[in-house]
Order: sequence, then C-alpha cells, then structure tokens
Amino acid sequence: MNVLHFYKTYYPDSFGGVEQVIFQLAESMQPLGIQAEVLSLSRQPASSAQPLGSHLTHTSRTQLELASTPFSLPVLQKFRHLAEQADVIHYHFPWPFMDLVHFWAAPKKPSVLTYHSDIVKQKWLLKAYQPLMHRFLKSMDAIVASSPNYIATSPVLQQHLAKVSAIPFGLDESTYQPASQSQRDFWQQRFGQGFFLFVGALRYYKGLNYLIEAAKKQGLPLVIVGAGSEEQALHLQAQGADQIHFTGALNDEDKAALLELCSVFVFPSHLRSEAFGISLLEACLFAKPMITCEIGTGTTFVNQHQRTGLVVPPANAQALGEAMRYLWEHPAEAKQMGQQARIRYEQAFRADHMSQAYAALYQSCLDKQRA
Repeated sequence: MNVLHFYKTYYPDSFGGVEQVIFQLAESMQPLGIQAEVLSLSRQPASSAQPLGSHLTHTSRTQLELASTPFSLPVLQKFRHLAEQADVIHYHFPWPFMDLVHFWAAPKKPSVLTYHSDIVKQKWLLKAYQPLMHRFLKSMDAIVASSPNYIATSPVLQQHLAKVSAIPFGLDESTYQPASQSQRDFWQQRFGQGFFLFVGALRYYKGLNYLIEAAKKQGLPLVIVGAGSEEQALHLQAQGADQIHFTGALNDEDKAALLELCSVFVFPSHLRSEAFGISLLEACLFAKPMITCEIGTGTTFVNQHQRTGLVVPPANAQALGEAMRYLWEHPAEAKQMGQQARIRYEQAFRADHMSQAYAALYQSCLDKQRA
C-alpha cells in the first residue's frame, strides 16, 4: 500500500509536533508493508524527491504566506501526480490551502485526515473559512483525533462525529538513542542534575511566561529547550533569575542528555492550540514525571493527575509553582510518577500501536471504496 502525506511543512525545514507525527507514521509503517511519501512546501524546495529514513519527501516552493498559511501554485500539479500513484491520501489539518488543493485535484482515492488542532488564534479568519472547512471535513472518508479528550471538547469535531475516531500518537523508542557520556557530562557541568525541563517551540500558547514566573517565585532550577517567536520576550522576563537557563534548539542527542538529567518535565501550555504535546511522550519514554495544565486536550490524556504527574489550572503561575515545589520536595513520589509515565508509554504511546491502528483504518477505507 502506498500512502501520500500532505502538510504545509516537513523535515528538514521545520521540526514541530505535526512533522514528528508524520515522520513516526512514515517510518513505523514500513514493517507493515506500507510505503509513505510526504509532500510539503518549502522556501527552498528540492528539485527532486529526497530520501528521509526509509521514505521519500517532495517539496514545492512557498510563494506566499498569509496568517501562517503558505500558498503554492506549483504544488497543484505535483499533488495531483503523487495522488494518482497513491492508494490513500493522508491529510494533516489545519492548513486551509490544503482544502483548496484537495477540491482542485479531486483525487479518486480514500482520504484520511489527522485533525491535529482546532484553529484557535485566527478567529476572524475562521469565520470566513468555516464553510470550506466543513465541506472539506465532510469529504473525508475518516477523521482521526489524537485523543478522546480532544474529540469531546472540539466544537468542530462534534459536527463530524460519524467519521471521527481517536488514535493516540506514538513514538518509536529506537529513534531515541541514549546520550553519550560526554554529552551527559557537558550538560551536567552546566546545569547540574535534577532540574525542571521544558522542551518545545517557544510559541504564544506554550504558557512559558507563567512557567518563568513560577520558577522565579519558587527559586527552582529550570532549563528551557527550543526556539521560536516568544524567545526574546522570555529572555527579558527571566533576567535576574540565574537558575533559569535557555539552550536554544538542540539536536536529539543533547535533548536526550537533558531528559536523562532532569527530575521533572514541565509543559505549561495554556491554550487549545496545544492539542497533544509530543514532548510529553518523550518525557514518558524517559520515565519523567510531568506537570501540565488542564485545557481539555491530549495533554491530560497523556499526563494523568497524581499518577504520571500533576495537572494544574491553565495560565496560573501560582498553581504551577506549587506543583513544582511539591515534586521538588517529594523526590520519591516524583520518581514513582515517572515510572508510571514509562508504563503509560508502553501501554498507549508506542509507535507500533499507532501505525497498526492507522494501517487498519487505511485498509477499511480502501475496502469501503472497492465495495
């Protein structure tokens, strides 16, 4: 079976959560006999297909970008050509231009859509986009959300429940190699051991201003890994707090070293733009307790309160700081929560679990079309 994934960005141009999900899907389905290819846009597109792991990537030039939505006329013909060769088209939502490409090309192939997030920030554009969006969602053969929590709290998904199912995201542990001793020593000399850790893009919905406020008030050590649009403002906010450190974006080996060295993983996203939080799965994989906020999405599907970590109200630096202080002062309980997080990874968030569920869905869509 051949599957074409379509999304606005992909490796190596962008390393967000959606891109990681696509990568994990493409790689983990190889043993099941499913060959994946990925089509995305790029400011510097490659002239031909490029290998990435065991799958191929294709790019078309980004010609215009409005409200975080890239557009490209060259991608129209490339999508149509690749769709003709595929057995299943796998879309990754949201990306309004993708809807237009779908209706223009009108591929006569089963269409599966992973619904990564509601549109939260561009509310005025959403009103204009809604008719096209609902028509696009209605045209899908299957819609997948990453958690039952998100299905229950998404007003958009509630209008398409007959087509919606939940398949949690998963990670392949073999893609996360242990850090070398030299890397561990390097980071331990810089930050010590037992700090609080955040890993992710520094974006408006991550709640990092509340995390910095909490760490400053509690005087607790915090390491923030990542880059993004909020970076400068966060650096300014953290001035004077010598125990708060920024590393910028890091490679996988450095990230693994910090995950091994930290005591607690903190993920303070406070808006529904954070639909799941792939970084939380990395914390589970490394057996780390977590602190998250209750925003009605997959963050509290991954992190179960008082089992794998603590859950606090969103946009509340006081509650966040109290949770950090509690785990700091109760290391044995924190370690036990981390062990439960690792068990939860094994039970619910392995890449092979995800790939098997998607493979069954692909086959079901193909069978229905043939019938």
